[in-house]
Amino acid sequence: MMDLARDILAGLFLSAGAFFLIAGAIGMNRMPDLFTRMHAASVGDTLGVSLMLIGMVFLAGFTLVTLKLVFLLAFLLFMGPVASHALAAAALQAGVKPMLAADGTKKSAAKRRKSAAKGRKP
Repeated sequence: MMDLARDILAGLFLSAGAFFLIAGAIGMNRMPDLFTRMHAASVGDTLGVSLMLIGMVFLAGFTLVTLKLVFLLAFLLFMGPVASHALAAAALQAGVKPMLAADGTKKSAAKRRKSAAKGRKP
């Protein structure tokens, strides 16, 4: 009975991790600029892989493999956000500007075109 409960719990964690990885991949495809894509990738990968590793810990039981998976999880939770921050800082330093909320709307684009046609700055 305990094996069945453990397998169900592990399956739930693995399924939730797969969901977040797929959601992150879809977010990377749909987002408009580097920074929002990077956010989707980092959140999806950190949360998705963390949940999958937790599911594997439940499947492995109390063994040496569990200890290795916990070390992988700790490494991922520390290094994933650091790598995302370093990438964002490098992009900003290279001159990549984040898209603002007003930049993405159709109304703002129409306003910019009107201003450009009149020779003014938006």
